[in-house]
Amino acid sequence: MTATRDAQILSPAEALSKLVTGNKRFVYGTPRYGHDVTQAAATAGGQQPHSLVLGCIDSRVPLEAIFDQSFGSICVARSGAHVLDRSLVGSAGFAVAKLRVSLILVVGHKRCGAVHATVDALRAGTASEGEVGYLVDQLAPAVHEVGLQDAEAAEKAVPVHVLRTVDRLRKVDSLAGPIAAGTLKVEGAVYDLDSGWVEFLS
Repeated sequence: MTATRDAQILSPAEALSKLVTGNKRFVYGTPRYGHDVTQAAATAGGQQPHSLVLGCIDSRVPLEAIFDQSFGSICVARSGAHVLDRSLVGSAGFAVAKLRVSLILVVGHKRCGAVHATVDALRAGTASEGEVGYLVDQLAPAVHEVGLQDAEAAEKAVPVHVLRTVDRLRKVDSLAGPIAAGTLKVEGAVYDLDSGWVEFLS
């Protein structure tokens, strides 16, 4: 899992540019990379990923595909609605400290089932049990911020939750130093299931 010593380390802007241009190739139907075993073998000896992409578990959002990235290019971490826990925060710290990624991109997506379920639970006044309840609790602030009774609360809450996740990551002790030094950026984005486009949030 260590980084290769001779691979080029990209700046945060260069890493983001790779994801932006990769998403364009994906949308325009001209992907450069596929799931080719020869590419897997070529990177088996080491890795130098430029980004960590944190996304949802939704099966319709394959992060390597929507950014048209090959083996060894990006680290991927996923949870329901990209809700953070200690494991994901620790993984982010590892990716920055050991693999020297220069970008962490948090990717939400439209029609997120976890966000819609949270809106339904909050409107019904029902508490989800156990681990699912943890997801609802973590998503609830974004829903309340846009207004629980808003007819489009679930869709409006997605970018809000993305930016809340970005803000939380920027405050993580192990990430704050690299961010201040300019060697790491944490950004957010929302994926459109229908068009394939990724909207990068400022």
